[in-house]
Amino acid sequence: MRLIIITGLSGSGKSVALKALEDGGYYTTDNLPAILLPEMVAFLEDTGYTRVAVSIDARSGDTLNQLPRHVTDLKARGVDVRVLFLDAKSDALLKRFSETRRRHPLSNDKLTVAECILSERETLAEIGALSHHIDTSDISPNALRAWIKDIVDFDQSGITLMFESFGFKHGIPLDADLVYDVRCLPNPFYDPTLRPLTGKDQPVIDFLATNANVKKMLSDITTFIEDWLPSFIADHRNYFTVAIGCTGGEHRSVYFVESLARHFKPDQRVLLRHRELEGGMHAVSGKA
Repeated sequence: MRLIIITGLSGSGKSVALKALEDGGYYTTDNLPAILLPEMVAFLEDTGYTRVAVSIDARSGDTLNQLPRHVTDLKARGVDVRVLFLDAKSDALLKRFSETRRRHPLSNDKLTVAECILSERETLAEIGALSHHIDTSDISPNALRAWIKDIVDFDQSGITLMFESFGFKHGIPLDADLVYDVRCLPNPFYDPTLRPLTGKDQPVIDFLATNANVKKMLSDITTFIEDWLPSFIADHRNYFTVAIGCTGGEHRSVYFVESLARHFKPDQRVLLRHRELEGGMHAVSGKA
């Protein structure tokens, strides 16, 4: 059985993710109490289900602290368990609750929505440590659906490298394991002919690829990842996210992410995410 556990902050898109998996043929259950997870998996295994997705979050209350142990036990039994933690910046969550006028699940007469978000982060901290994080702060529901499908369809027999471009003026991604700043490099934005293009367009590629400092930084980042990737693999990680940031997230960071993906894809499973560009994440790996 493949079991996808969707968890994370209220308002971060868990319902969208669960619906995407349901559309992809998964049997889905929302708001499952953590204490019932082993029983549900055993029942569904006996009835022949092979792809299951459940949402478990702070609504489980005091039983939530049992989830890490359940995940460990299920993996020991041979269940392919993947835990996806959906997160978003607090101001983005506040805006969503304001726009939808929905009540936060932890709200009461004493806590504001902001205080509920902070309390929920603290409650979910232990689960977050065993999960792959997805920052949904600046993405549309359609992009999130596509990313969820890409992530869960990837073979998990080894690590998946996720390269993400972003713009510092929009904030650092919450889901990054490593963050590199390439704002010190020449900026194509200041060339009027390059400004409307992106780091995937040949004129921008030519502009950056011939610069000695660009080549040096790209080489240094590549070497660092190559040197330390075995240690991250030994740490039993399924995903490792490297975020590259420039000012707007459209030129330099995109060029770096595309270059890194081409370098690593012959030997690793690779996903790309261009946060500030339309189209978001896609798989580029050809590894079996």
